[in-house]
Amino acid sequence: MLVICSNGLSSDKLLSEVKNKITGTTAALVVTGDPEYKEKDWNVPRCKNELEQLGLTVSFFDLDFDNPNDLLKYDVVEFIGGNPFYLLDRIRKIKCENVLKEIVKKKVLIGWCAAALCFSPSIELINIYSPELNFVNLTDFKGLSLTDIIILPHYSKFINKFD
Repeated sequence: MLVICSNGLSSDKLLSEVKNKITGTTAALVVTGDPEYKEKDWNVPRCKNELEQLGLTVSFFDLDFDNPNDLLKYDVVEFIGGNPFYLLDRIRKIKCENVLKEIVKKKVLIGWCAAALCFSPSIELINIYSPELNFVNLTDFKGLSLTDIIILPHYSKFINKFD
């Protein structure tokens, strides 16, 4: 199962839907999307709490240091937000695409903000609206295509800046 959202499991209905799909007790909270703060990102305590509300034991996971194949050991894998250019570049460099596809088939993969963009067919929208985030100089904006839906998380930030 794939869950893409803007800001985590932020509603009771969404929490309930995810809870119905969980078959185990472990979760990985992937903090790679925030290359500066990682597990100290201000969203992490809330996300950890949401996963714990689902009865899960939560471990932090970082694709900058941890083996991506180890994600297959978890029943739920949630990617926090951050920088989509950095996250997509990292996923590609460590060849994590097939691991994520396997998780979607057999377990629960949650991606919000940066990860939601990366899991879609393209991150081109964020390149249009926030190209300054691309400090890794990514030129291929093709996403992982775990879904055919392209979203723009936090689109309301852009309403007053762009037509």
